[in-house]
Amino acid sequence: MKICLIAALIPLFFACSSDKKPAQTPARPNIIILLADDLGYADLGCFGSDIATPNIDRLAASGLVFTRFHTAATCAPTRAMLLSGNDNHIAGMGSQFRKTGEWGYEGHLTDRIATIPQLLRANGYHTYMAGKWHLGPAPEHNPHSKGFELSFALLPGAGNHYDNKSVLGGTVSRYTENGEPADWPQGAYSTQCYTDKLIEYIGRNKDDGKPFFAYAAFTSPHWPLQVDSAYWTKYKGRYDSGYEALRRENLRRLQQAGMVQKEAVLPPLHPGIAPWDSLTADQQRTEARKMELYAGMVDNLDHNIGRLIDYLKEIGEYDNTLIVFMSDNGAAGEDFFYKGQFAEYAQANFNNDYDNMGKPNSYVSYGPQWAEAGSAPFRYYKGYTTEGGVTAPMIITGLGLTRPHALVDQFASLLDLAPTFYELAGVSYPDTLPYPLKGRSLVPFLAGNSEVIHPDSDVYTFEQSGHLVIRQGNWKLVNEGYPLDTARFRLFNLTDDLGETVDLSDRYPEKRAEMLRIWATYRAECRILDGEAGDLD
Repeated sequence: MKICLIAALIPLFFACSSDKKPAQTPARPNIIILLADDLGYADLGCFGSDIATPNIDRLAASGLVFTRFHTAATCAPTRAMLLSGNDNHIAGMGSQFRKTGEWGYEGHLTDRIATIPQLLRANGYHTYMAGKWHLGPAPEHNPHSKGFELSFALLPGAGNHYDNKSVLGGTVSRYTENGEPADWPQGAYSTQCYTDKLIEYIGRNKDDGKPFFAYAAFTSPHWPLQVDSAYWTKYKGRYDSGYEALRRENLRRLQQAGMVQKEAVLPPLHPGIAPWDSLTADQQRTEARKMELYAGMVDNLDHNIGRLIDYLKEIGEYDNTLIVFMSDNGAAGEDFFYKGQFAEYAQANFNNDYDNMGKPNSYVSYGPQWAEAGSAPFRYYKGYTTEGGVTAPMIITGLGLTRPHALVDQFASLLDLAPTFYELAGVSYPDTLPYPLKGRSLVPFLAGNSEVIHPDSDVYTFEQSGHLVIRQGNWKLVNEGYPLDTARFRLFNLTDDLGETVDLSDRYPEKRAEMLRIWATYRAECRILDGEAGDLD
């Protein structure tokens, strides 16, 4: 009853919030989130990669590059946490696929939280979104119902990059524009389409003096790996030595770029990955093409981000804008063409022959083998709460940032972004809601008024389908999938063990006990369910 009452009061809060505005900062910045989908940690030029990302690199050169930024382990929970500033269970996305309707597993954003676009729009911002939503298909859960004034949204978790042919079974992918069913623009490519839409939306109100919040939820480089040959052929032959060699080279380049310690070593590969030398020549040729396509998609993503930046400069808004670039999780290891719930549909409707790879009717993923290379120097990849699944690149630059360009190796998480935006915009989070924001504003750090983002006493928690992480300082408690049996939980210290190779549970029993108490409190607050083996995202 309490939740229902609060839900009913939220629209009233928004309607009257202008009567009770907090003090405004002298200049309220435009805010843009540039969200890459399944981009690996090591796959940007500014992180040492050989993939060409000059536009993103320029953002990095003028801003702060966060080398220990943490997300959720998969797409939908990250988006829920990002837009709400709260835990994924509280926001309604306790799991990517487990949508039981129970508390925390509703499969859509709930009224237990308020979204960034809801609050900013209620306080004088235009709010725009283009790209992947993945937070509920029903009209009442659409971006248009969650605070976005203008939106063009892919509702499911993945889409074909050239048309609306579904990649998740069925017939077509569902799109909406401003809450109404929409068609895919004929001849458009995903990153081009979403960039065009945001430029259009920003342009509609560019002269009215109001700031805007724009959410560019790109679907690149998420599978299926599809991109024009002009982007991928420049990488032809670069990955012929294989994923293990690229993984070693990525570590070397990350060390050279200052992203990880010189002493860092690679953890063991996931046991399911076949050694490169065990593949036939034809298999190696196919595998190398996968990585070429992925690199081409990242290259194309950078090109379109450059288009958006150029437009902001053209209309005189670039210097008035805070820009956040990030990935939604670690590199993606799924390969649904060959196994999993979509395999039968994919094989019946797409053609992955070598000469067809990357075209609109192909369904290529680069799999865990290349994901391990993109996650160097961390352990595993998307879906896991080991560092390879939850550590992603983040760059912040623009208005509101006065600290000089630097690499930031302190822990920060996507939960810190909502309170940061609210502080910069002069907006208060409603105390009528039952759960306060979970993160900590980055504004003192961005402004150079604090040297610490999170004191060592701060706690970060995340769970999804039995994959658990609890962070406190550099201490980390991890569980890898169901069951949520504390006997299976492992304790690491990331200060000198980025690869999570040494379980310290026996050496530090008091710290383990402290972390287990945090887990018990977290589990009770977020009503976390156990599950059957195999109930994974």
